[in-house]
Amino acid sequence: MTQEWTKDSWRKKPIVQVPDYNDQELVTNVEGRLSSYPPLVFAGEARSLKESLAKVSRGEAFLLQGGDCAESFAEHLPDNIRDSFRVILQMAVVLTFGAGCPVIKVGRIAGQFAKPRSSNFEKQGDQELPSYRGDIINSIEFDKALRQPDPERQIMAYRQAASTLNLLRAFAQGGYANLDHVHQWNLGFVKESKQGEQYEALAGRISETLNFMNAVGINSETSAELRSVDFYTSHESLLLGYEEALTRVDSTTGEWYDTSAHMLWIGDRTRQPDGAHIEFVRGVKNPIGIKCGPSLEGSELLRLIDIINPENEEGRITLITRYGEGNVESHLPDLIRAVEAEGRSVVWSCDPMHGNTIKASNGYKTRPLDKILNEVKDFIDIHNSEGTYAGGVHIEMTGQNVTECTGGTQKISEEDLSDRYHTHCDPRLNANQALDLAFLISEKLKALRP
Repeated sequence: MTQEWTKDSWRKKPIVQVPDYNDQELVTNVEGRLSSYPPLVFAGEARSLKESLAKVSRGEAFLLQGGDCAESFAEHLPDNIRDSFRVILQMAVVLTFGAGCPVIKVGRIAGQFAKPRSSNFEKQGDQELPSYRGDIINSIEFDKALRQPDPERQIMAYRQAASTLNLLRAFAQGGYANLDHVHQWNLGFVKESKQGEQYEALAGRISETLNFMNAVGINSETSAELRSVDFYTSHESLLLGYEEALTRVDSTTGEWYDTSAHMLWIGDRTRQPDGAHIEFVRGVKNPIGIKCGPSLEGSELLRLIDIINPENEEGRITLITRYGEGNVESHLPDLIRAVEAEGRSVVWSCDPMHGNTIKASNGYKTRPLDKILNEVKDFIDIHNSEGTYAGGVHIEMTGQNVTECTGGTQKISEEDLSDRYHTHCDPRLNANQALDLAFLISEKLKALRP
């Protein structure tokens, strides 16, 4: 018999990657206030995403999941949100053309505030302070007072998520995502690049198609699909007190949903089968992602899948593999075979970012674009050889013209990293590099189409 689940049953399990708050009474107070706040997303929206992900699991759609490594309070600007949304729209257009199927758009946004760390402490010179764990917990500034975990930051994170969602819903449903505007989505610094030229050529073909459809009476005024998009949010389920506070019973179904985001994922550091994080997500009905790193064996993965998805529901589980260039062949086939042999329904997605993080000679953390592209190529090729569907990609990117990842047609070098290195955590693809990736995946998927 499965042990009974409650939204706080995770508190009885071993837990890792948690902040060390000094004032537990204040933590309880903050969580109580959050539990009285309105939901950020709605259960029906999460169910719609699950239905769309079920199509991905059947090879009928493609998942594009992308956004910031870690959202910050300081960079919560409407232009930044708009530009990241716009790049995702551009990537989705490119991928739709290549895959010949719908692209499910999920942002790492409106909640991606907490980050796991490899060490609890950071040392600079002679001073050692608690590690930065994301703006929802403490500050990136290396200051003793600001590095102390502060539960009040959860309230700030909630408010930022709410305002971000408000803007995203306006963009997605208010006309900005209208396909008639496909040319206008080209960012200024992209427009003059090779990627911009490729995108403009593709946009021209779309416009020709729209003109034909308009001539036969199908246009954005008569078809909602042409003037709006479904856009979903996701983040790592890490700070469980915050997640619990936003977990509510759906009045329609009587089931529990975490209303902090449409989709949650469990990171490679917190996927212990008997741990608190797995205990929490097994009871909420949101779609759940599982990050799969090199240390994950097929038997443990099957155990995780069966804990979270005992009914083998389509669209419930997304497996997000993260190995690094040159390591995919050593790990992915065994996982695919284990899952296929037991008939488990999953979405396979590739995170080509986290396994390809290196330290440049000048000390900057970076990710070479060629390594990212190579991991995606291997991911698609292996799925093709195994007879399974490479159903998605999970990336860290931004619409800002940053210089954080090397390579690409901009030829960003290690020396260029200091020009516009703005990330609060890990390096992100800029819009040019994100389109590089989208065109690569598009060509790979197009070649596999019957």
